Amino acid sequence: MAAGAGVAATVGAAGWARLAGASTGRVLASEGPLPKPFGVPLPVPPVARPVRGEGGADVYEVEQREGRVEILPGRKTTVWGYDGIFPGPTFAARSGRRTVLQVRNSLAVPTVTHLHGGVTPPESDGYPTDLLLPARCSPGGASRARDSMAHDGMGDDHAGRISIGYRTYEYPLPQRAATLWYHDHRMDFSAPQVWRGLAGFFLIGDEEEARLSLPGGDRDVPLMLCDRSFEEDGSFRYPSHEHDHPAPGHGHDAFPDGVLGDVQLVNGAPWPVLEVSATRYRFRFLNASNARRYRLRLEAKEGTSGRFVQIGSDGGLLAAPQSLATVDMAPGERCDVVVDFADFPVGSRITLRNTAAEGGMRDVMRFHVVRGGRDDSRVPARLAASFERLSPSAAMPVRVFDFRRTNTGEDGEDGGSRQLWTINGRPFDARTVLASPRLGSVERWRFSSDFHHPVHVHLAQFQVVARGGRPPAAADAGWKDTVDVRPYEVVEVLARFAGYKGRYMLHCHNLEHEDMAMMANFQVV
Repeated sequence: MAAGAGVAATVGAAGWARLAGASTGRVLASEGPLPKPFGVPLPVPPVARPVRGEGGADVYEVEQREGRVEILPGRKTTVWGYDGIFPGPTFAARSGRRTVLQVRNSLAVPTVTHLHGGVTPPESDGYPTDLLLPARCSPGGASRARDSMAHDGMGDDHAGRISIGYRTYEYPLPQRAATLWYHDHRMDFSAPQVWRGLAGFFLIGDEEEARLSLPGGDRDVPLMLCDRSFEEDGSFRYPSHEHDHPAPGHGHDAFPDGVLGDVQLVNGAPWPVLEVSATRYRFRFLNASNARRYRLRLEAKEGTSGRFVQIGSDGGLLAAPQSLATVDMAPGERCDVVVDFADFPVGSRITLRNTAAEGGMRDVMRFHVVRGGRDDSRVPARLAASFERLSPSAAMPVRVFDFRRTNTGEDGEDGGSRQLWTINGRPFDARTVLASPRLGSVERWRFSSDFHHPVHVHLAQFQVVARGGRPPAAADAGWKDTVDVRPYEVVEVLARFAGYKGRYMLHCHNLEHEDMAMMANFQVV
């Protein structure tokens, strides 16, 4: 029996409802007054432009640096951003056309850039010890970083690829059109560095999607959902230790379940408003929160509720659209939907709510239907003609990964035993490989848990085939790279390992759990 299955069988319907709605972290309260909801317009991140074409590739340059931006009205926040903004610029790429991203690190801390959902060679995947040291770092900095890894037990074969100042990431993009995102993935520090702003959208388009006449242009809107907390002066608030300056760490022992903010941001703005016409819009939802889950619902003041038509998931277009009253998203997941505002009279105000949250965090943003409009878009009954459904077979390798909190035997800050989030009872070790799937193969992987764990697999795309011994949920549709595994539940997926040989990883995308060693290697052979 898979780990967790015996407990799951005894939970019962009422218990499942309680566990599914259980908190995924602890709220870190902001200092000072919070902004009033629906007081600022929705910003849309700028689209990056390539600096040149080179050998059939689009070459981009981006700088990680501090920026001062107004998130809370009347106050400035220092962000760590790609090009100094939060979210970072949106990269719009084409399937099969190589994208080269040249990153300069002008921050005071090491970084790692991961293209989440990318089918990417291992040297550009953003492995957590593949550090890009600050440009101001001395030439001996790389040697000291390698010595530190050696001190932690990593030999030459397991230490990261270390660069100073600049790193080039190459993305061949042998994959379908999809909504991806990029974010920091530094070992032990992903949570605080993403919290401070190191994240953005990466959109892939292809001919199949372009032929569908879906809403486009200003009516194709990426929406990065995340929560944050703030100090009274407007700076980000995150658990830290004073001795970690100038690279603040985190009080993991105080927030082991994950950090939840009390200000809802969409594209970096608190509870914003988007004025829309009475036409169809495509929204690319991304849950970029550290630990918060969303159950999104459209509610109008007139007492009516709207519906989402889901057209895509993590890995691109679905085979056919599905109509949903709610959209469930764990950290790292994406969901592409179409909303038809012609269903509401001009003048309507429709609120996007998170019914999985409490208090003021139940509000996300508002749509205001301000005018009519001509609409030539449509949502066809069939979306991805090339969609392939995987089927399990007895010949497939079956692997089990249990995500669970484990006592370390060490003393924690509260005087008790310190605990780590582990996979198969082991904290992350760069020298250990838990699976060696063959390139081009499909395997059946079973994920079990003791908590809410959004499981992300690098490189591989997968399809969910069972959840808790039942059929997949609506949120599991399509090709995925991240799946929400709920407390005492077993989720089975069929994962395809296409692309490249090399070392990759799977991990929990609750970023505090990831930083507390809930990661594991697999080696594509």
